Amino acid sequence: MEHAQNSEVLGEKIVTVLKTIYDPEIPVDIYELGLIYDVMVNEDNEIKILMTLTTPNCPVAESLPMEVEERVKSMNEVKDCEVEITFDPPWTQDLMSEEAKLELGML
Repeated sequence: MEHAQNSEVLGEKIVTVLKTIYDPEIPVDIYELGLIYDVMVNEDNEIKILMTLTTPNCPVAESLPMEVEERVKSMNEVKDCEVEITFDPPWTQDLMSEEAKLELGML
């Protein structure tokens, strides 16, 4: 039970870090944009993040996942981090949080 609690706490800390990473073209962080599909934490504090990009030919297709990986790896509690990019399901504006839509004047 302790592991589940620790992973949840670590997962929340990771989300806090993800919220400091912005899509360079949109003034909203990648978490609120809905680009993060899943954050998995195993018992060794190895993290796997499943994320997408706004488009497959996004100009930051190379740098954004690396930034996510480096930022999460730099956390003390994290042993390792792997970022996997998926376009299934493809990103749509429906995945954005209310906050992000408000920020972009879409509400």
